[in-house]
Amino acid sequence: MSDRTFLVLGGAGLVGRQVAQRIGTDLRPDRIVIVSRRETSVAEAVQWLRAECPSVEVVGEWGDVFLREDYARSSRSELLVDAESREGIFADLLGPVDEAYGRSRLAGLIRTYRPDVVIDAINTATAISYQDVYTTSVIAKQTVEAGVSTERANKIEGVVESLILSQSEPQLIRHIMILDRALREVGSRLYLKIGTTGTGGMGLNIPYTHSEDRPSAKLMTKTAVAFAHSGLLFLMARTAGGPIVKEIKPAALIGYARIAHAPIIEKGSAVRRFRSQEVPLDDRLELSMDDDGFEQLGDVELPVIDTGENGVFTKGEFEAITSIGQMEFVTPEEIAELVVYEIRGGNTGKDVVAAIDGSVLGPSYRGGVLRSQALDVLAKLERETGTHSVALGQLGPPELSKLLWEAELLRIEYGTLEDVAKVTAGDASERLLGRLEATPELRDTVTSLGLGILLPDGRRLLRGPFLRIPEIPGKRTVAVAPDDRDRWADKGWVDLRPANLARWQKRFEAMHAAGAPRPEAGSDTVRLETYPFERIEIGVVVAWVLANELGGFRIK
Repeated sequence: MSDRTFLVLGGAGLVGRQVAQRIGTDLRPDRIVIVSRRETSVAEAVQWLRAECPSVEVVGEWGDVFLREDYARSSRSELLVDAESREGIFADLLGPVDEAYGRSRLAGLIRTYRPDVVIDAINTATAISYQDVYTTSVIAKQTVEAGVSTERANKIEGVVESLILSQSEPQLIRHIMILDRALREVGSRLYLKIGTTGTGGMGLNIPYTHSEDRPSAKLMTKTAVAFAHSGLLFLMARTAGGPIVKEIKPAALIGYARIAHAPIIEKGSAVRRFRSQEVPLDDRLELSMDDDGFEQLGDVELPVIDTGENGVFTKGEFEAITSIGQMEFVTPEEIAELVVYEIRGGNTGKDVVAAIDGSVLGPSYRGGVLRSQALDVLAKLERETGTHSVALGQLGPPELSKLLWEAELLRIEYGTLEDVAKVTAGDASERLLGRLEATPELRDTVTSLGLGILLPDGRRLLRGPFLRIPEIPGKRTVAVAPDDRDRWADKGWVDLRPANLARWQKRFEAMHAAGAPRPEAGSDTVRLETYPFERIEIGVVVAWVLANELGGFRIK
């Protein structure tokens, strides 16, 4: 095999350990990196795997991969209590992604070990959904309704910020963005996720939750996150230049690790045994009472079966949940076998990403025929009304509208790629400015749609009541730094400066050099790099730019 380094996220867990062991014995790579949240679990897993696979270098890393490097070895609940830490998590979750990427624990691990294959056995859906946005929402509402005072201001700020940071979707999306970027940067071959259905294969009628009553909104959130995760992996798999992406999604209870007579642990602490008390049942019932009022009898110890991330169950619980027609049962060894088969390129038929890929409805012949007819009707309406059906600014990214309007101005003024190439960039800049001055209706349409028009000197901007770029939520006024003009013009302003017109000339030269498709020479002449017209067809021109400069094209 050419895969020499494997990174196993969640590698100290029930499934992760079996996957790592199977990789070590069957594939025999140079190195396996075990990553899990707790230090003791990682140490135990590393020691066990070294004994199982003595010829493989085994490395252990611990910490929370959903947090920045500086926070990874702290608990999230502790971090949310501290205002400075909350601010840091907020920046990592909702701030600029480039900065968050540089601080990310996950990105740092991938960049350090540069794995050929990443196996992700973390129960991501549980980790995100069971931060419990529902309870946090209730607490936030109660705190705000209690009224604002100087004494309560800090508490209100804390609970509202905690509510914001408990939202599932931003966490999952930022996680995928960082993961995808890191895998691309180091050139990983394969990313394989061991996911979850959230309900062990059962439906909305599932009678098992994580101790809350049914129907469980938290459990449904877990399923929603689990399949949102699958959807994002589907997008990763359809993005050129990235790794192969697969997901195996067990739909049954996974177990087991061990059976023992052991102390019962809940929320990190041993469950104590107390002598029960009789109390009157009147119009008031205390849900929680001080331990001091009860006689302590030691710890609760029972025969239990440990199913790893799924929990610890008694005989009765395990017997019920694995019965026919309930969650039933699958073993981590079976999952590990499927994982290794998929790593080797085999087709197990259990890859969720491939299943979705094979079942979605793609473009159709009928759609292609109607596209041509719709474009003809739109062009006819343009001619009849004397208007320009170019871009509204409502379809992003912002570059799309900016590029379409710039291409439209070049089409109006010159018509063909060749004619644009004949003039200097300075002349083109002045002619486009003259065109806008001579046709105020065209100019005012552009600015009324939220696009700025940067004039040739780069120091003046034509605009309407609002600007789509810069996009800074919550602010009406922003400072302009020296490099902001270039950045905002590239992102979403119609740019009349000569330097931008020179860029368009280079684009047209590249289109012309690639040559038009030649059907008589075979279908392989139709590529992303080719441009099929001599005239400027603005949609096709901009599609070429999006595909060849921004990497925005479909591969399936």
